[in-house]
Amino acid sequence: MRTEKQEAFIEAFCLTGNAAKAAEMAGYSEKASKQKGYALKKQFAEEIAEKTREMMADAVPGVLAKLHELIEVSSSDAVKLGAIKDFLDRAGLKPVDRVEQKVSHVESASLDELRRELEALTGSSEPEELPELMN
Repeated sequence: MRTEKQEAFIEAFCLTGNAAKAAEMAGYSEKASKQKGYALKKQFAEEIAEKTREMMADAVPGVLAKLHELIEVSSSDAVKLGAIKDFLDRAGLKPVDRVEQKVSHVESASLDELRRELEALTGSSEPEELPELMN
């Protein structure tokens, strides 16, 4: 069970990221704020992480609205493009970072295997005859 001051500390720390300042905002003395803030930060690390996640989740609709506003009204194409990319990324439509390429059998085949395949396709294994066969 947490006290009101401890709850206030958790809230203030999530807003500021500063343990001493959060301790002061929660009502602890200025003299003891550094030490008390450090101790409370360690003591309530899990609660702080959970509260931070909640606060971020609560902010999502406003952030998305702001991104949408930038897309619609910004006069800068660079700002619009950045907002569009962020919006799509958050929607799970992030571009692929890496394209996987499969190696063709041609790259791994021996010269003899390629000649046999060429002969099966064209009736000749001689590269000099290919231009004539393609006409």
